[in-house]
Amino acid sequence: MVEDTETPLLAPDSPTELVSTQNEIYDRFSGRSKNAIVALVSWCGLLPLFVSGSFIPCIPQIAESFDTTGDVVSLAVSISFVATSIGGLIGASYSTFYGRRPMYIIGLPLLCFASFALGFARSIPELMFFRFFQALGAAPGLSVGAGVIADMYALEERGMAMGIFFGACLLGPALSPLAGGLAAHYSSWRALQHILGLSAAIGFIFILFLLPETSHPGTRGVDKLRRESNGTRRYAFVNPLKSLWLLRSPNLLAVTIAAWMNLLAEYVLLVPLAYTIGVRFNITNEALLGAIFLPCGVGNIVGAPLAGRLSDQMVVRWKHRRGGRWVPEDRLRVSLIGASMLVPLSVLLSGLTIAYLDGPLGIALTLCLLFCNGLGVDMVLNPIGTYSVDIFLNRSAEGIAGNKGLRSILVSIGIAGIMPAINNLGIVVTHTLAALLAWTGFGILLFTIRYGKEMRDFVDMDYTPIA
Repeated sequence: MVEDTETPLLAPDSPTELVSTQNEIYDRFSGRSKNAIVALVSWCGLLPLFVSGSFIPCIPQIAESFDTTGDVVSLAVSISFVATSIGGLIGASYSTFYGRRPMYIIGLPLLCFASFALGFARSIPELMFFRFFQALGAAPGLSVGAGVIADMYALEERGMAMGIFFGACLLGPALSPLAGGLAAHYSSWRALQHILGLSAAIGFIFILFLLPETSHPGTRGVDKLRRESNGTRRYAFVNPLKSLWLLRSPNLLAVTIAAWMNLLAEYVLLVPLAYTIGVRFNITNEALLGAIFLPCGVGNIVGAPLAGRLSDQMVVRWKHRRGGRWVPEDRLRVSLIGASMLVPLSVLLSGLTIAYLDGPLGIALTLCLLFCNGLGVDMVLNPIGTYSVDIFLNRSAEGIAGNKGLRSILVSIGIAGIMPAINNLGIVVTHTLAALLAWTGFGILLFTIRYGKEMRDFVDMDYTPIA
């Protein structure tokens, strides 16, 4: 395992000894260093979303190249979500024990190798195999990146910092479908996989030479192990599934399910896009199909930092109302905007639009609804992600990984059923069911905000102290 290193460019401003106050912990890095670190981890967080988003517009071409159907190839999307779940859990658990930096040092080379191998795949089994390891290597970029942000920013700044991080990462959903469509139309889907491999290699070089360890001094599992063994032990097995144990928390479980219900509504729009919007409006050009994804991605980019800033303001406002007492669930109030209106209404109306409106009006309205959906989904996911860090601050990466791990597994199951549902039930019914699911998530969020304290008291866990 790689030992911790610090470089002159991004080194902390004070020594990495134990510090006694919260301000000292979060002031270890200057503003310049924090910005540079956020840029580095955002690049690594962008890659897993590029891996998933660039694949979807290529599904028809991949199906043709392997002489199979879109339904079969779309299973690779589900497989990637399972791998993302596993990779996120492994990365989070080991980053809590060994630190953030080693997870990037291990994951990025795996992503690089699997991407190049995927580009040379010659059969569906090879495609599925390398697709799994590609997503596995990319997965720590999000959960570990969120842990890095939590290491550097205090409560009142964390939502905004998370919003910037997720906003930068969400350039992936905005640009990757277009990149995938352009690659499929002007070259091939294989070329894009090679570009992803090269991007992972570039990220690895920058991480190797510029990223310091950001974990709070003395808090890593390996630090405690060395103290207990007088410095003789440096390595130990870490159970990668222990992050899922955090889901014993009714709070984390509830917001994770609510996040899944809203995120699945987005994939009901995106996964079958070539077979719904593409067929309905007679769009067969892969580049144009990729461009149709742009409004949803732009909505993601706008929604993440906006939700982060609003959630910080909500925390400060309600903390002031209570005379300085912080309640973690206050951050979730911002998510109600997306869960009650933007997500369910956009997916419901898009189903009706695709089914019944023709011509330029139908296309224009569909694009507007895609933007609203992307905006709404991130208005839901960003506060939930930051809330997962807030309540488990000492295990921030694991909180994010537990959230994303279960969510990814549920989404992979849901994605496998999207195409069969549209083929058997029709677009309108499928989109209506997705909207009802999103409204159910809204109800779960309302319940958590109202009874958050009672839910936390129900199971005794290592929550962040309410002070």
